[in-house]
Amino acid sequence: MDQVDKIKTPDFSHITSEDLNHIYEPSEDSFLLIDALEKDLAFIRKREPTVCLEVGTGSGVVITALGSVLGPRCQYMGTDINPRACSVTQETGRANGVNIACVCTDLVANVIDRVKGTIDVLLFNPPYVVTPSEEVGQGDLEYTWAGGVKGREVLDRLLPSVEALLSPKGLFYLLVLKENDPEEIASIMESRGFSCECLMRRRTGPENLMVLRFCRKGSQ
Repeated sequence: MDQVDKIKTPDFSHITSEDLNHIYEPSEDSFLLIDALEKDLAFIRKREPTVCLEVGTGSGVVITALGSVLGPRCQYMGTDINPRACSVTQETGRANGVNIACVCTDLVANVIDRVKGTIDVLLFNPPYVVTPSEEVGQGDLEYTWAGGVKGREVLDRLLPSVEALLSPKGLFYLLVLKENDPEEIASIMESRGFSCECLMRRRTGPENLMVLRFCRKGSQ
């Protein structure tokens, strides 16, 4: 069977207006992350991934999009602190022929011990909007966008776990906003043995978004 080089946007017509009162609607940042994965698809395939994890799946469109092209040779996992997001993620996977195991947990708290060192592709579109700290984690929808100081309070809690999560050949794809200080993020990860590459940038309204890819130094 020929490999597909384009990633089709998953069907998410099953997501209801009531769902969207509680979960993050697929938006420009979601589609930018999908586009970056499509751009990097040959690089991903070269590493022959078998386990993919998305942290904070929301609607599940990103992990589903990746699963639709990598196929059933991979195991697909997701986490979200919102139970409704976990349910919708699994529905999105089913609607597009991708089997996703989604765990309701804060970032990777309930999965890190059993997946440590096994994740070949790690995806994260964090809450990145700069807000007062007290807005972080307030209600379903606020969880999806309120990032606190520098828009980094949620992301900075995940970064220390990335090294433990990734396999030796693992890749970490991260969506960030210019205000999140991507240079500092890259510096933090480089101090932990990772190289960083900016795969794609896109301005959407006032937001200057970019997708960063991290891999262990020497594993390119």
